[in-house]
Amino acid sequence: MKTQFIISLKILLVMIILTGIAYPLFMTGVAQLTYPTRANGSLVMKEGKVAGSALIGQQFDSTIYFWSRPSVIDYYPIPSGASNLGPTSEKLAKQITERRDLFRKGNLLTDGPVIPAEMISASASGLDPHISPEAALLQLERVALARNFTDAQKEQLLQLVNSKIEKPQFSILGESRINVFELNLNLDKIR
Repeated sequence: MKTQFIISLKILLVMIILTGIAYPLFMTGVAQLTYPTRANGSLVMKEGKVAGSALIGQQFDSTIYFWSRPSVIDYYPIPSGASNLGPTSEKLAKQITERRDLFRKGNLLTDGPVIPAEMISASASGLDPHISPEAALLQLERVALARNFTDAQKEQLLQLVNSKIEKPQFSILGESRINVFELNLNLDKIR
């Protein structure tokens, strides 16, 4: 009995060293060598300081910026998660109606254009950094008006939006999307 306990303890110690120390160090080293930017959180620098991560959605509620997708967790990455409200939930229906009305009012839209789903429903993680090109284009007029852009600057804004469109991965996985954080960082460069 005593020898089995000692053998079990030795196996436990070896497994802790292998799976708890050696393997994570090895994988961290491989990630740092092959994808250093992503391995370090895809941090984006602005004027020598970390402005944010390209992988995590952030709140933009000013009229001079493009708005992000709504977040149930207020863009706080630690308790990442969804609301778990089902399709028959009255609370979810109320949230969607409020978000749709807010988006229409904030962007001076009539009842005509369909509001993209990502602008009225929160993502499953609450941290999705992307919106559709359609959602960005619906916000274009508001941003241009809030910044008092000339027609030439408005054309630059449209070109910026189009240049930030990311195609589906391998041309088949996912949909075209725009990273709102990166779009807003570049938006400040339009003069």
